[in-house]
Amino acid sequence: MTRKIIIDTDPGQDDAVAILLALASPELEVLGLTCVAGNVPLARTAHNARVICELAGRPETRVFAGCDRPLERALVTAEYVHGKTGLDGIALPAPEMALQDQHAVDFLIETLRTEPAGTVTLCPLGPLTNIATALQRAPDIAPKIAEIVLMGGAYFEVGNVTPTAEFNIYVDPQAAEIVFKSGVPIVVMPLDVTHKVLTTRARIEAFRALGTPVGHAVASWTDFFERFDMAKYGSQGAPLHDPCVIAYLIRPDLFTGRHINVEIETRSELTLGMTVADWWRVTDRPANAMFMGGVDAEGFYALLTERLSRL
Repeated sequence: MTRKIIIDTDPGQDDAVAILLALASPELEVLGLTCVAGNVPLARTAHNARVICELAGRPETRVFAGCDRPLERALVTAEYVHGKTGLDGIALPAPEMALQDQHAVDFLIETLRTEPAGTVTLCPLGPLTNIATALQRAPDIAPKIAEIVLMGGAYFEVGNVTPTAEFNIYVDPQAAEIVFKSGVPIVVMPLDVTHKVLTTRARIEAFRALGTPVGHAVASWTDFFERFDMAKYGSQGAPLHDPCVIAYLIRPDLFTGRHINVEIETRSELTLGMTVADWWRVTDRPANAMFMGGVDAEGFYALLTERLSRL
């Protein structure tokens, strides 16, 4: 049986790879892509999402533009990682497919109200502004969401945009707090996992060796944003953060974690956007998230390469 998903995204090269993985996987039915401001501003993320769908040969995929700024804070973007366009690394043609007229938040609410309860999984790959706005505007949708599988946060790997905060959560901590307090089942792919799925020369060349437009684009994107992480962390490659979300839906056995309490810091100047994960269960706060900690990196890249070869 196929699993219905909505990908909430701010593409970003790693978002692009995640979207391609989903579109290449028959187990998943992508109901739509909802775009949010994050890695780059909203106009760019909505443009990039359509570029990716056309690259995949899936122009019928519906793309919706959503919130252009966080709930309470000024927008922070990451062109310094992803380049001016968010998809730097290879020049791709401007999209011909149209953006949907409906606002992403309205699409989320309408879809969750009309689809049978427990059949739609939300896959946020960026800041959680669209998801939180939908939950605030229509509290009745919370019990209808099957699961929220998101990329965000960090615990043992601390932060990548401040000493304690991961970018997606930091951009809109108020939205993250709403989502984590929603009562919806949540699976978190934090930096603790994504920093274990690093690109290597061999892994990038395996994408290029597919000999397809998709393989070439993915190799070029990973070549581009790998340079930033290697310089920053002294690592052998760059983490492919967002594809972990989609890989989990297809092969949950690749990941290990703990069902624990995760709280979002929204008030401290020092630790704003920190995901306070009670990994050792030292508080009596109730568990609200499956927080992943381990991943089979070889299995992850094997899955990714095999699926991308289908596009």
